[in-house]
Amino acid sequence: MSPVLERENLKREIGVFALTMAILNITVGTGIFVIPAIIAENLGAAAIAAYLVCGVLIFLIALCFAELGSKTTASGGVYTYIETAFGPYAGFIANNVYWLGACVISDAAVANALADTLKYFFPFMGNVIYRDLFFVLLFGGFAFLNIRSVKNGIRFIEFAAFGKLIPLIILVAAGFAFVSTKNLAWTSAPSINNISSASLLLFFAFIGLDTPLSNGGEIKNVKRTVPLGIFFGILSVLVLYISIQLVVQGILGNNISAHKDAPLADVAGIIFGKTGIVLIVIATSISMLGNVGGEILSIPRILFAGAKDGLMPEALGKIHPKFFTPYVAVSFYASLGFLFAVSGGFKQLAIIATAATLLIYLGVVLSTLMLRKNDVAISEKTFRVPGGYIIPMLASAVIIWLLTGLSKKEFIGIEIFILIFSVIYLLMKMFKKKDI
Repeated sequence: MSPVLERENLKREIGVFALTMAILNITVGTGIFVIPAIIAENLGAAAIAAYLVCGVLIFLIALCFAELGSKTTASGGVYTYIETAFGPYAGFIANNVYWLGACVISDAAVANALADTLKYFFPFMGNVIYRDLFFVLLFGGFAFLNIRSVKNGIRFIEFAAFGKLIPLIILVAAGFAFVSTKNLAWTSAPSINNISSASLLLFFAFIGLDTPLSNGGEIKNVKRTVPLGIFFGILSVLVLYISIQLVVQGILGNNISAHKDAPLADVAGIIFGKTGIVLIVIATSISMLGNVGGEILSIPRILFAGAKDGLMPEALGKIHPKFFTPYVAVSFYASLGFLFAVSGGFKQLAIIATAATLLIYLGVVLSTLMLRKNDVAISEKTFRVPGGYIIPMLASAVIIWLLTGLSKKEFIGIEIFILIFSVIYLLMKMFKKKDI
């Protein structure tokens, strides 16, 4: 039987509400605190169009994840699906695109957004030297925290989770009273290219949906829970995001481009005064810290596991003799995050991270088609995307359309990235044959 179809005797305790909340919690993160002003800079009040494009796309992708995720309890997530459908080479490329492109670079983007946000409290963060020093403390501090004990990392993530949703909901509820309808009027119809470019950046705020959907073996009545959980989860995220955009655009209007560093903090200042600014900046900072901390807690384990399986350098598989943590993998991952953070700003890094994630999602969508084509046996209890091949093909088309929004330079960078890891894969196969 294919690995994607294997099952384990896990307790099925995740119902519709739990899955909905998990999707809402993991998806609503850093991007939405800073992206509204960047999106509106090019689209104005028509920025809502980009949210609808991303909402439709993430729902289509989620359905494909649901079909694959409801059939497996195996570790590995997205690259496990891709490897099952397309073989070890595709799985190897997906694995490395995931941890480096979609994770390390995403962390670097978040670190830059955090530095921009903290300029409210510490104006000197605009200085390159102090900004780089902050990145050293940020990535070095989380590396130290996670090397000392995995419990430390988990406790911090639990604390950070409480700083996300409540301030956003309060801001939206209070903000609608301050909205000017003039600021929401479309002065002109946006071009397809502008919507594509804006949606490519905005999709950064939707990244993370795949995490809760990977727990297929712990979901009750998957044929009902998965589609309903996806529907209510994505709907909740979309309503919250659109509400935030309407409030920010409706209050700041044409001046929104002057508030790119922390638009939600500026809106909170108008609504609640200085106290509102402080609270939103704190909430934003906690959310971003939780995001980076969570990545440095979890993703190095992929490198550690890869080293144990012979897919990564052996050094990454070392365990600390005192703390029993994968200290080399954690240190290596955090160091890469620092290097990328000092090399670019939020917008540039977010686009690269989004492109990498979209490539992974495209692989998952195509895996759905491939496994259907290969007539892989499906249990009666698993979820199947309705409409045959229509939804996976539509999702593929939208992803490819969004990727056309990349610049030539960004396309070349991704091609070089894939080429480098292809060479590494071939060299690894050659050395393994020699060892045999």
